[in-house]
Amino acid sequence: MAADRFTDQMQAYGKWKSTLVEAILKYQSWLEQNKMSEAEMELRIFELLDQLRSDSLTIAFVAEFARGKTELINGIFFSEYDRRLLPSEAGRTTMCPTELFYDSAENQSYIRLLPIETRLEDTSISEHKRNPINWTTIELNTSSSEEMAEAFREVVRKKAVPPEVAQKLGLFNPEHDQGHINKDGTVDVPMWRHALISFPHPLLKEGLSILDTPGLNAMGSEPELTLNMLPNAQAVVFVLAADTGVTKSDMEMWTHHVKALNADTRHARLVVLNKIDTLWDELKDESSVNNTIQAQCNTAAKMLDIETKSVFPVSAQKGLLAKIRHDQDLLEKSNILSLETILSTDILPKKQEIVRDSVVGEIGSMVKQSRDLIASRLADANKQLKELQSLSNKNEDVISHLLKKTRSEQAIYYKSVESFQANRKLFSEAHTGLLGILSLNELDQLMSKTRKTMADTWTTVGLKNSMKEFFEVINNTIKEASSRTDKTNMLMQGIYRKFNAEHGLGDTKPKLFTMSKYKRHMERLYHEADAYRKSPVTAMTEQSFVIKKFFISMVSHARNTFFNAHQEAESWGKAAMAPLVSRIKEHKDQMEKRLESLRKINESRDTLQSRVAELERSAEALNVQLADLNMLMETLNQPLDNFINKEQQVA
Repeated sequence: MAADRFTDQMQAYGKWKSTLVEAILKYQSWLEQNKMSEAEMELRIFELLDQLRSDSLTIAFVAEFARGKTELINGIFFSEYDRRLLPSEAGRTTMCPTELFYDSAENQSYIRLLPIETRLEDTSISEHKRNPINWTTIELNTSSSEEMAEAFREVVRKKAVPPEVAQKLGLFNPEHDQGHINKDGTVDVPMWRHALISFPHPLLKEGLSILDTPGLNAMGSEPELTLNMLPNAQAVVFVLAADTGVTKSDMEMWTHHVKALNADTRHARLVVLNKIDTLWDELKDESSVNNTIQAQCNTAAKMLDIETKSVFPVSAQKGLLAKIRHDQDLLEKSNILSLETILSTDILPKKQEIVRDSVVGEIGSMVKQSRDLIASRLADANKQLKELQSLSNKNEDVISHLLKKTRSEQAIYYKSVESFQANRKLFSEAHTGLLGILSLNELDQLMSKTRKTMADTWTTVGLKNSMKEFFEVINNTIKEASSRTDKTNMLMQGIYRKFNAEHGLGDTKPKLFTMSKYKRHMERLYHEADAYRKSPVTAMTEQSFVIKKFFISMVSHARNTFFNAHQEAESWGKAAMAPLVSRIKEHKDQMEKRLESLRKINESRDTLQSRVAELERSAEALNVQLADLNMLMETLNQPLDNFINKEQQVA
């Protein structure tokens, strides 16, 4: 089916996001028109719109050298250029991590390259990204595929440096890399540390982002790849080659960098057995060839400890060739379309689920709060209407009795609000305790102490022990924060349940906070630090460089994790009670209006009919508002299938 093609699904996903943006803008306008907009709500809506507009689907391709990884990217995403766009030849082509995306903020397409020498500085890649002046920039002429392909060749450039320089850069191990020394005694290293490529390809404009990674040597020496970039990708495609099988370095890369992502169910892992064309043998019948390919898949699956159906045999080179030549038979034989189908039917739905949980979940919750509020006003208006209409032929004593009864209800309500305020204080204290655990002040003190201890130590053992102790402390801190979060969530849920039960204010549910993603991040960081600590390279490297790399690569990420957790916990604490506070305020206002109305009617019967007419107009307006919000909710909850079906109808 055409709709299985990744391109079609990606375009449908882009339309789905555009529809969400329109719906959120309509809600923002609705709030303004109905004078229900507040500063905090406006800020959150702005943040959600920004999050949605900058949203991207990141697919990372991971493989050892010469597995045909870059050719696979060409075959799946860039075949319409009728040529090999990204450089893909025998040997080591991807020398530095490369990100392909569309930078909508820029007016030009470009390649930005970060010099390899920046590895010696105390600056991470993410920090460098915020300062384009540190990058070498090449303009891209997108009207010429030949010129683009030529410009892309700059990404794979390398240069020869002395072995000691390569070792300082973390790209040469004297014990294991002697075979990589050139005849003149130099070692080839990548010219660039990182590459950013932005151009207006239709898929990239829809939010696709591709991460092309280098081999194991460079992966291990650039921890930001394994700590940030791979975990942040929605899918990781691990590429093997049919002509080599699963090698020792393949297994190392799988074990240390890909398999570890399995703990997070939001990330998909695909294993591709590439270069199956090397197994095509014209002296064998088709069945025998297929059996050979299947045997390779079975062996790979067994070694990686995954199901055989999770290994996809393809020929990226033949798939690209078939697309360029429009050869349908060769395209089917290459099996590249089956991989595209998996990307579209598995990866994109998972990505949509993430967006639903974050953006749609939050804006949907806001719309639901507004809808519940309007529904509450409508119910109260109808209740008052019924009440006032029943007073038409009643005497003053009945009205006085009703007035007295309402005042009594108001007094009871105010007492329960006092109880709520006491519980709210308990929540505030628990929340303050959580923020204290995630305090950056204590973490900074621990970092300073650890750096001093490491600098003062005379032995490698002392150095490694300091690293271990640091991560044990922060791991325990994150676990303590997680435990405190669970208790604070339970306290808040109890407050909501109690007030909802006592006053029947609908099923107003609190937004819960979770530390799970921060725990996962810290666990990955712990294992990465443990591997670095135990690495033989660490023992052979100069102490000051070991300390510097440890703090830049790992400790700085730990601090970022704490910072992000603290920021999210702080924002959550401010907003956690907002829905309930809003309902309490609304209920208070409605009771006061009802009392005022009864008081005026008690003083003058002429007020009764005018108040009835006023309530009827109000109920009519509230019904219109409710209908608008119901339509918004329908739009927000539209499935991606709706957009795919529209594309099929157009086709």
